[in-house]
Amino acid sequence: MRTQRQVVDYSLQKRALLREVYSGRVGTYEVCDASPYLLSAARFHGEPTEDRCPVCRRENVTLVHYIYGDELKQSAGQARSRVELPVLAMSFREIQVYVVEVCRACGWNHLVEQFLLGRSTLDATSDVEAAAMGANASGRSRVSATRRSRSARGATE
Repeated sequence: MRTQRQVVDYSLQKRALLREVYSGRVGTYEVCDASPYLLSAARFHGEPTEDRCPVCRRENVTLVHYIYGDELKQSAGQARSRVELPVLAMSFREIQVYVVEVCRACGWNHLVEQFLLGRSTLDATSDVEAAAMGANASGRSRVSATRRSRSARGATE
């Protein structure tokens, strides 16, 4: 996505957790605990992947995108499809997106990444450009006023 920023990737945390599961220090009942709401969101709003579940290896995992933000009001905390995210990014100033991978077969779920979307970078860029244009315009007017006053002094002397 074009406006994605402040990306946090959780792949190292996932690898460490899976290492604990494979060694037997953490039980599958502890990591395969997806809520019914998450499984439902995966079914209706999820994005299928080609990656097999790292725990049961029976089904491919599904990515679910959850959105949060002050401007979203009642829509905060909802699962959205990936196709909807660019439209939301252009509609709101700042949206926090959490991507969760879910296995619908065994209930494995893990936070994959989080990132910010929104217009705030576009607004900041236009603010910087406007400030630069204002500085240039005011700088030119100061220079011309200084030149005029110097030439006026030179003409009177």
